[in-house]
Amino acid sequence: MAEGHIIGWFARARVPLGFLFAILVLWLAAPTGRSLVIGSVIAVIGEALRIWAAGHLNKSREVTVSGPYRWFAHPLYVGSAVMGVGLAVASGSVMVAALVATYLAVTIGAAIRSEEAFLRQKFGDRYDRYRRGIDDDRIAVERRRRFSLAQAIANREYRAMTGVVAAVLLLLLKAAYNGMFLRAGAGL
Repeated sequence: MAEGHIIGWFARARVPLGFLFAILVLWLAAPTGRSLVIGSVIAVIGEALRIWAAGHLNKSREVTVSGPYRWFAHPLYVGSAVMGVGLAVASGSVMVAALVATYLAVTIGAAIRSEEAFLRQKFGDRYDRYRRGIDDDRIAVERRRRFSLAQAIANREYRAMTGVVAAVLLLLLKAAYNGMFLRAGAGL
């Protein structure tokens, strides 16, 4: 299997792999009240970045330069990575943190490489100019585009939001089941 096929496979398989990793993460997690609060705040910041980015993006239709795309080439993936860090912290486990870091490095790295190849193929020089930070009149106008909640919904960002809420709730249930939430909650 050529390197491009492997990268493409990891890019496409990141969601199903995420569910498998989630099962392992939940099993290994040792969440406490403190780890849940701190990790949840970090995860919410990551999801907020994803929502902001999704509200500025017409996926596969344009090279976007407004909102967080002014500063990040891939703010959706940055947001996903921040969410992953938050969930790793919420899990209260060094082993889970290592698993999450490995998963994110492999799958997000593959997704970025695959997406950039697609964008270069579809948009050619326009994408390369964007990546180099070269403005033209059209880019200057697009930088002023406003956030659109309807666009974030059209980009199905609610799925990521549902996923992070479900992950936090499952960690909360595990903490309650193990009695850790009550013991550690007194120390908040």
